Amino acid sequence: MPFAQIYMLEGRTTEQKKAVIEKVTQALMEAVGTPKENVRICIHDVPKENWGIAGVSAQDLGR
Repeated sequence: MPFAQIYMLEGRTTEQKKAVIEKVTQALMEAVGTPKENVRICIHDVPKENWGIAGVSAQDLGR
């Protein structure tokens, strides 16, 4: 059973998350030949102050 964990900065819409779930599911189905019923996706919304880029938080970078 494929299980994908996706980490993204907070702020995506529900529609965007649905699209990610659909497309990642499709990609796993095609790549490993698993039925979609076996695919699990977990999206982690990470607060911008908890995401670091080059020593600075994404929040401080205005992301």
